[in-house]
Amino acid sequence: MKNIAVIGAGAAGMMAAAAAAESGAKVTIYEKNEKAGKKIYITGKGRCNVTNNVDTDMFFGNVCRNPKFLYSAVYAFDHDSVCDFFEKNGCRLKVERGDRVFPVSDHSSDIIGTLVRYLQRMHVKISYNSEVTGIEYEDDKVVAITVGRKEKIPVDAVIVCTGGISYESTGSTGDGYRFARKAGHSLSQPFPSLVPFEVKEAWVKELQGLSLKNVSIKMVACEDETEDEDARFANSKNLEVKKLGVVKKTEIPSDNAVGVASSEKKKKKNKNSKSVYEGFGEMLFTHFGISGPLILTASTRYEEGTRYKIHLNLKPALTKEQLDKRIIRDFEEGNKKVFRNVLGGLFPSKLIPVMINLSGIAPDKKVSEISKAERMKLVDLTQDLVMTVTGTRGFNEAIVTKGGVNVKEIDSSTMESKFRKGLYFAGEVLDIDAVTGGFNLQVAWSTGHLAGLCAAMEE
Repeated sequence: MKNIAVIGAGAAGMMAAAAAAESGAKVTIYEKNEKAGKKIYITGKGRCNVTNNVDTDMFFGNVCRNPKFLYSAVYAFDHDSVCDFFEKNGCRLKVERGDRVFPVSDHSSDIIGTLVRYLQRMHVKISYNSEVTGIEYEDDKVVAITVGRKEKIPVDAVIVCTGGISYESTGSTGDGYRFARKAGHSLSQPFPSLVPFEVKEAWVKELQGLSLKNVSIKMVACEDETEDEDARFANSKNLEVKKLGVVKKTEIPSDNAVGVASSEKKKKKNKNSKSVYEGFGEMLFTHFGISGPLILTASTRYEEGTRYKIHLNLKPALTKEQLDKRIIRDFEEGNKKVFRNVLGGLFPSKLIPVMINLSGIAPDKKVSEISKAERMKLVDLTQDLVMTVTGTRGFNEAIVTKGGVNVKEIDSSTMESKFRKGLYFAGEVLDIDAVTGGFNLQVAWSTGHLAGLCAAMEE
């Protein structure tokens, strides 16, 4: 019977332990927190978006980095397998809009509880408040782990499921990256992903708390903006994240960084702008900028050092001509009203003052006096409300980490290191990330399951 140590009681770790125990191994999970599944608990706003019910062949299109690496893991344990696991172990699931799968109870604690109870039945030990500080090798083979300062425990294999460096309060502090580096592995630079954006425009803060549905956005990379004092990110601050034994520098623009869109100085058309993401759905305005499913997904395309603009279409179902006719109808029905009193059918109340201000039309102007040029400006504004991204909210608010252990150095059919026998990696610690909607948890379940099965195999 093989003795396996799993580092981390998150999604990947608990599924890895379950698979290894099912295969007859003796398994212990070492978790430095006081309880299991801290990050699972906060996913899906506390509801836990377990997986996505999309067809398996379509799954990989939702993975942003290294989707081909996942073929073996996902086809061996796909979304149907995940759903079967939880349903058979007493946690009923439901499918919501966007094929997102949640527990019927809407409580992430039920997902965690199901996993912990299953592990107990399989005689898996979870050692809480136990931080693994080292992995030992002999002839490039795992032989032991060190827990705390000096407790040395002999093991036959180790599965590293420590996550990335997002949501540090959940225990994701880069431990897995250090283990990987010491084992000779290279890392793809970690960056925050599925993360809200900070934006320059002051009017955005006036909309704090406003949620929009059925809108579309286009995120455009601005690669050749006019160089002037207002347009540059000259007053940026270097955020140094000392992880992995190296210093990671992320450019976070300061509050007074100003984008070209609002500058009248040296203004010219950006010929090299290109769309990097387009989507339809929901978004949210916050005190710092924008968030919500659309924005989080757009953030997977964000690259440090590139400036972006978000083009928001508030009425994507209408053509420009249809929207103009709609506004004309509203104006005709309220022809005796002033401008600010005829917009209730077009925009949420919180948005009306902002749209009036941006349109340049006097709020007390009678609609019968509004010119065609003014009306067309309102049409354009409604379908192309532009915001300038000045940065992300960083790892503290990122749902996942983009980057991690180089997957070229991991055997995709087993999740075992190509450098050290008996060393496995699963979940977010790997250089794999996906869009929002349950796809990242599916990556964790699939890679964890495959790592557990293969680690338990007798040589």
